[in-house]
Parts: sequence; structure tokens; C-alpha cells
Amino acid sequence: MSKDAREWVWERSASRGTARLVLLSIADRVPDEQCVAWASLASLMKRTNASRNAVRSALAALATSGELELLEDYDGPQRSAVYRLPRAAAWIAKATKARQCDPDAYVEPPTNSDPVPELEGKRLRKYSIWPKEGSESDPPRQNPTGSEPDPSRQNPTPRRVRSEPPDGSESDPQNRSEPKVNGSNSSAAATLTSATDWEIDDASRAWAQQHGHLDRLGEHGLHAADAKWRSHRAAWSPRSAAAWAADWRAWIAREHSPAPGRPALYALPGGTPGAGTGMTRADAHTAALLAALNEPTGTE
Repeated sequence: MSKDAREWVWERSASRGTARLVLLSIADRVPDEQCVAWASLASLMKRTNASRNAVRSALAALATSGELELLEDYDGPQRSAVYRLPRAAAWIAKATKARQCDPDAYVEPPTNSDPVPELEGKRLRKYSIWPKEGSESDPPRQNPTGSEPDPSRQNPTPRRVRSEPPDGSESDPQNRSEPKVNGSNSSAAATLTSATDWEIDDASRAWAQQHGHLDRLGEHGLHAADAKWRSHRAAWSPRSAAAWAADWRAWIAREHSPAPGRPALYALPGGTPGAGTGMTRADAHTAALLAALNEPTGTE
């Protein structure tokens, strides 16, 4: 059924950019025609290779457009957020009804006036989606292991309303083929590093060679571009190795090839021209300005 939900996103959704990737990631987890799936913030960041703020902004934009709905009365595994694609559910219901008698029947394109099927909460339990504690429809949960129930389930303490699990937590994969974000014996915080400590992995170096950036810049030019990138990113907050790798590749792709005969300019922000250049202070400031105009700022 996730195939139908993904097809709706590809063919009918008006979302763009990161919002479209987020919507596709959730649609990929849809198990039936109700178009409901759970997803943690960490898993969406992993799947879309986007920052936490970018994913949150995408979720807000999708909710505003009406293409995504947060089911605040339900929790997924490890209290992950539960979402529904209401327009996809309306479209699937419309197409299913039209093709019951004639499988080849033409189905009119979906509109905002198409009714969204009523949600059947009981059917969600087999996908590990349950009503939140304290709601009127919350039934006692069965303990399949036969061991003593979790005390937190018996005596829930008041907690704030939220749309995703606490930072760093990750739920079990909804799709069995989906790997855990950080492994079973590590935390999300342990995988974060600074740009200064990040090391160029084999995949990034192979990428630079495969796309001709190593031949274009040369070994020395690549090292200089890498040093400049680390200086520009030194003040950034820690990120995952995958996020730094993607940002590093984008920087290298934009880096200008060294021009023959060009004077030695500021290699790093705040640096000074190399000794022996014979440049006056005025020439040095002019050269630094020209270098700043040519180098990427990270905001393109």
C-alpha cells in the first residue's frame, strides 16, 4: 500500500524540496489504505539527509498545506510521532471505489473536496500505533512477553505534548529492512562531530576523483580547499559524519580551480598573504577582497 501513497506524492503532491522528501519518507512507511505511519525526527533526518530545523520546517509546511496531518492522539514505538496523509487516503478510497466494478475505469483527478475516510484506530494497533495514555479510547495494552508490565504504563506521569521523541532517541525500524540510525549500543550524540574533527572518508575522496575535482584542483588545491572549508565551518554546531560529507562535497564542487600566475591570496579567513610576495598592505587588502568575492560563503 505504500506504493499507492508514494505514487500520490509523486503525481499529485504540490510539495517541493525537503518537504517533498519528508512526505515521500513517510509515504514509504504507509502499511494500508488509511495512509497512517509513524516516524521519528531522527529517522526523517537520516532518510532525507537534512538538518533538524529543515525537517521541522518541512513538517510544518506540509501540515499547513493539508497534505500531512499529525495524529496527536496516537503514539508509535518509543513514543514516536504518528502522521497521516489525508489527501492520499481520500484519493486511494476514491480510486478503489471506482475500480470495484471496472478495473480499467477512468478516475477523475483528486480534489480538495474528496472526502477523507474516517480513521479506524483499532486497525493501527497491529502496526504498533496506539492511543496516547490517558485518552478515552486508550485500551489496556497486552504484554506479549508475559512479564510484569512497565510501571510507567500503570502510573503515567504528566508530560508535555510534543510531536516527536526527545532529541537523540530513535524508534525501531518500521520497515524491517531499514537500519537503525545509530546502532543498538550507541546514542545519537555519540555520532555528532565538529567540522574540525571530521575526516575525509574514502567515499568522499573517491567522489572527488570520479567527478574530476581532484584533477581540476590537484592534490595541493584539494588540501587548500579542505582547510578553507574547515575554517569556515569551525563555528558550526556538531553534525553527523554524513551531513559533513555532503556539505564538504558541495564546497569542493564550488571551489575555483587555482589560476596560473595568480598571487597568493588569503588561504583562510583571517589569514595573511604568504611571506615573500612583495605585496604592500594596500595590495594585500585588495587581494583579500578579491579572494572573498571568489570563494563560496556557504549561503549559496
